[in-house]
Amino acid sequence: MKQHFPLKNVQQEKRIYRGRVYFAIAIVVLALLTLVARYTYLQIFHYDEFKTAADNNRIRLQPIAPARGYIYDRNGILLADNYPVFTATLSKADVEDIDDTVKRLTPILGLTQEDIDRFDSRIKTSKKTERVTLKLNLTETDIAKFSEVKYLFPGVDIETQMTRYYPHGDLFAHVIGYVGRINDKELKSINKDLYAGTNLIGKIGVEKSYEDLLHGTPGYESIEADAHGNVLRHLGRKDPIRGNDMYLSLDYGLQSVAAEQLAGRRGAIVAIDPRTGEILALVSSPSFNPNLFVTGINHNDYSSLRDNLDQPLYNRAVQGVYPPGSTIKPMEGLGGIHFKTVDWGTAISDPGYFHLPGDSHKFRDWKKTGHGVVNLHKAIMVSCDTYFYILSYQMGIDRMNEWMRQFGFGEKTGVDLPSESEGLYPSPEWKMRTRKSKWLKGETISVSIGQGAFTATPLQLAMATAILSNHGAHITPHVLRASKGAKAHTVHNAPDGKINFSGTEDDWIKMRDAMVDVVQNGTGRGIRTPMYTIAGKTGTAQVKSIAQGKRYNEAALNARQLDHGLFVGFAPAENPEIAIAVVWENGRHGGSAAQLAKPVFDYWLLKRKKNPIIPTNHQVSGGLMTAGIKPGELPSGETHLAADPNAMPNKPNAQQKPTATNRAAAAPPSNNADVTE
Repeated sequence: MKQHFPLKNVQQEKRIYRGRVYFAIAIVVLALLTLVARYTYLQIFHYDEFKTAADNNRIRLQPIAPARGYIYDRNGILLADNYPVFTATLSKADVEDIDDTVKRLTPILGLTQEDIDRFDSRIKTSKKTERVTLKLNLTETDIAKFSEVKYLFPGVDIETQMTRYYPHGDLFAHVIGYVGRINDKELKSINKDLYAGTNLIGKIGVEKSYEDLLHGTPGYESIEADAHGNVLRHLGRKDPIRGNDMYLSLDYGLQSVAAEQLAGRRGAIVAIDPRTGEILALVSSPSFNPNLFVTGINHNDYSSLRDNLDQPLYNRAVQGVYPPGSTIKPMEGLGGIHFKTVDWGTAISDPGYFHLPGDSHKFRDWKKTGHGVVNLHKAIMVSCDTYFYILSYQMGIDRMNEWMRQFGFGEKTGVDLPSESEGLYPSPEWKMRTRKSKWLKGETISVSIGQGAFTATPLQLAMATAILSNHGAHITPHVLRASKGAKAHTVHNAPDGKINFSGTEDDWIKMRDAMVDVVQNGTGRGIRTPMYTIAGKTGTAQVKSIAQGKRYNEAALNARQLDHGLFVGFAPAENPEIAIAVVWENGRHGGSAAQLAKPVFDYWLLKRKKNPIIPTNHQVSGGLMTAGIKPGELPSGETHLAADPNAMPNKPNAQQKPTATNRAAAAPPSNNADVTE
């Protein structure tokens, strides 16, 4: 059957076609209008915003770390230097997968877990355009291995950065300290803009105390970079301002002599100029090499230092607290004058012991048979314990506390070094607060000879001795002598107060004369010299207590149970230029400690000007100017180039290496057999 189709309606089809065309055109026009409107919105109303965003992807502001200020001794000998090292850095903006990049770089650069942990801490807080250090102090092998595969790591580069070097190793470690990598705790407290591009911060010592002066102010450089972070051109630069140079009061030669006396021993020596408060030498023994800490000490090295029984990381001069023994008797005797408890004519008969009224317990004198009739002068000269037992019983602990604190005992000295201990001058209030018990009269007797709960740092002993030599003029010990650079800083080099003393000037002179007699005829006579006059006081501090009725038996004790030997003194006695405190742990008695002080006096008063000790290859300015050259690898006789010729200090005119005299001697030096206090 034939099929019939309806006739085609051409007009209707044309209408449908035109409608569809118009609809399509309308859609296109609407889309174009929307696009134009959007472009107009972006280009006119948000032009500045998006132009800035585009420039940020192309133009970057990179921080330039400032050079750290140098540290010198009082004669211009360089103690803390800067030198360049190669460093691997990563640009946060140019690396898409940072974790994967670090993982792939680990075998190439030899990254340790400590390197990765430090990087992770810093990358979290860094700005997007900042370059963050992956590893400091790359070796030539590290650089060569990375160069072969650099194309695989866009955003990772090898740069040259300055790091710290201490040319004299352990000699100044405790006082200068060291810098180290910024840790998580420090990241939370520092000004991140000020430390942009910086990896190191002062950890201990002068490096920490004067971090704000030494660090400097960072600069910035504007660069144009491509999509891979490669620098296309430099657009502008603001130079960094390097940190202040620090000139310390320390003397290299005196520090060397003092360190030599303590070589092989545990203890501390502090020397102060009593006229200014300047610390001339500060030695804690044993010491350590601060260079190990600068780029990150490895676990084995740190463990060996931390677990060492002799505690080389511990600054005995500032943090160590010891019973001061008889070294405090001159100050205490002047307290008796002040409170009119005794005068210079007050005498006692010493049977070799003292006991409190109604108590059979005997407080023994160090000399079993006693010293006979003793006045204050003789009590100082022969270090009569019994005299001070009686004096303290009559004064009472409250007045003793009031008086002795004026010399700085029981309080921090205010030295410009961190982590200072305050020691302890005990009192009834202290005992009730800390031990919940009442003060006993017998405790006053122990405190009177620098025992019991009474402890002091070597620095406190040196300061108290300086105040005594000044006839009561108070000084605050400090190591900074001058600071030169963009940041202003004032150093106070003068006495800053006076002890409240009811006696006369003649009383100070009489006490000085009694201390001179200690060295001329008393317990310190092993160091007397015709060249100048020393006023001193020996001291012995028990480490192991002796039971009532028992005698001190040195042979029954091990080396670390022997008594500590202490000495304080100043010279020349009539016009003091130097005050010294010596603490020799387990040195047996004060006479031995006095002999450690003698070479320090000799160098300062007799040898320093005519034949100063300075290091060989003496460096008067810092800056190894070639990356990859490590300190200590310079050719013989070559010195460092001057970073700032106009600021170069004067160079001493003599060279002499420190001798090794007494370096191996660990036993007490020879002295008169009957001198034991």
